[in-house]
Amino acid sequence: MAQRPTGGGSDSSDGEDPLGFDWLYGRDGAPGDPDETRVMNVQPRDPAPRPAAQDPGAQNPAAHNPAAQAPRPQDEPPVRLAPTPREPRRSGGAGGSGGSRGTVHGRRRFRPRYLLIPLVLWLAFLVGTPIYAWTKADEVAFSPTASKLDDQPGTTYLLVGSDSRAGLTAEQRKEYGTGNASGQRTDTIMLLHTGSGPNLLMSIPRDSLVDVPGYGTTKINAAYAYGGAKLLVKTIQQNTGIKIDQYVEIGLGGLVNVVDAVGGIEICPEQNMVDKLANLDIKKGCQEVDGTTALAYARSRHVSGLGDIDRAKHQREVVSAVGAKVLSPWTFINPVRYWKLNMAVTQTFTFGDGMHWWNAGLWAMAMTSVNGDDGLTCGVPISDLAVHWDPERSTEMFQAIIDDDTESIGDDLCTASGLEGNDGN
Repeated sequence: MAQRPTGGGSDSSDGEDPLGFDWLYGRDGAPGDPDETRVMNVQPRDPAPRPAAQDPGAQNPAAHNPAAQAPRPQDEPPVRLAPTPREPRRSGGAGGSGGSRGTVHGRRRFRPRYLLIPLVLWLAFLVGTPIYAWTKADEVAFSPTASKLDDQPGTTYLLVGSDSRAGLTAEQRKEYGTGNASGQRTDTIMLLHTGSGPNLLMSIPRDSLVDVPGYGTTKINAAYAYGGAKLLVKTIQQNTGIKIDQYVEIGLGGLVNVVDAVGGIEICPEQNMVDKLANLDIKKGCQEVDGTTALAYARSRHVSGLGDIDRAKHQREVVSAVGAKVLSPWTFINPVRYWKLNMAVTQTFTFGDGMHWWNAGLWAMAMTSVNGDDGLTCGVPISDLAVHWDPERSTEMFQAIIDDDTESIGDDLCTASGLEGNDGN
């Protein structure tokens, strides 16, 4: 056996290992064996105890080790110090406790950033859908080339409902009660003004007697039949002084598609309505209706004594109800409804040239705030059922729109029929 140093650090004279065992988990071996471990040198014990120092830890580090202070026989082997057991390695970051990385007790921890990806995708869908749908929209030139009106504060939209049967099948014409009339006229003419005051939705009855440039005094819807959007816009601007900024047109089938796309609307007829010419048969009171019934309600004029005047009121009711459903939270939560609505609007509406998808969005938003305290719904001021515009009241109404001063429009000007004193708003 190879000679090893003794406890005092000197070689043994007889060549024997005085300890006779492997030190600190080693083993005996030939000199130079890498697995051979060496015995730790032990200082010889003094025959007399040394005086204790003031700081035992500073003079003798073994003072803090009780096992090292205990007396040990000379021939007793040195005490082996067992290694300190290691705690299991924690994973899952600084706060993890067991399990795989990123988990708590074997379960994956929730991280807020997990919501980021679906949120970004949803926002992309909400923005991308109207942009894509807008590529399907049709445009029409509407601004007259000879317009001399200066820019006016606020924005005024002209909404036209065409009674053209183009694109309707024979079954749809029968279902909607439209008949087979040829040509193109307008049953609905509305001005929507938005600006610093309350939004104003004003109906112009199609039978209004006005001066149509080049055709003399006749019904205002004749302007649309003679010259389409451009002549109708020119007629309105010359008779009212109001500048038309944007143009929106919808056909008979378009209204049905939009109402169905939003899941129907609520209407509140004030009496039982049976109109065979419009295929309408409904009871008095508020009720949910589909697109076909909504169209019939907006077209009916043979139930009340006001005829076209009362029809204009129903049209404003339907349009504002559609606007309210378009911007309801459910429209943006339900992806199917959101997609169908965008596609229905752009495939059934025609917009004036120069109008962009965000302008259409602003128009739809404005349509939701034209009822009650949020806005005004009126008929153009008229003096009789012929239909002649009231020269004084209509001029006052038009000037308030020109000046973007809808706040000044009172109940004497804004009535449901347009007749003075009629309060059926």
